Amino acid sequence: MAIITVSDGVAAGRREDRGGPACEAALREAGLPVEIRAREVVPDDPQAVAAAARRLGDSGSADLLVFTGGTGVSPRDRTPEALRPLMDLEIPGFPEKMRSETGRDFPAAYLSRQIAGIRGRCLLIAVPGSPTGAGDCLRAVASLIPHAVALAQGAPSEHPRPA
Repeated sequence: MAIITVSDGVAAGRREDRGGPACEAALREAGLPVEIRAREVVPDDPQAVAAAARRLGDSGSADLLVFTGGTGVSPRDRTPEALRPLMDLEIPGFPEKMRSETGRDFPAAYLSRQIAGIRGRCLLIAVPGSPTGAGDCLRAVASLIPHAVALAQGAPSEHPRPA
């Protein structure tokens, strides 16, 4: 797994990275085995986001890339636009579930533009940059992440429905 924080302020050293650690904490709290193979900070620049996705996703060192930041509606928020062309498959259900679960208590969650998909054998997920938003979004899909990663890695697609 790799965590990429997308933030001009963090990249410039003007702010502390709180989104990245929140992502890691949320996945651990959800009971997922978390082995961080890389942590990066890139500015809110589509080329930098895409370069990180290609480099980390294609290296084979991480089967899950979590991007935190750049999913809002401000002029510099372009993480979805940077990642979408790189995906072999988009998974619209992940962001739908994230917004559905987080929007109940925080209506502004519907302004967030999360994205998820597969690049090669790697799952990419982009969540908000706010620590609370990032954590809430990842907790909303945590139970789906292992199966999505396994499928991206080539596991058979059959899965039993709970009784």
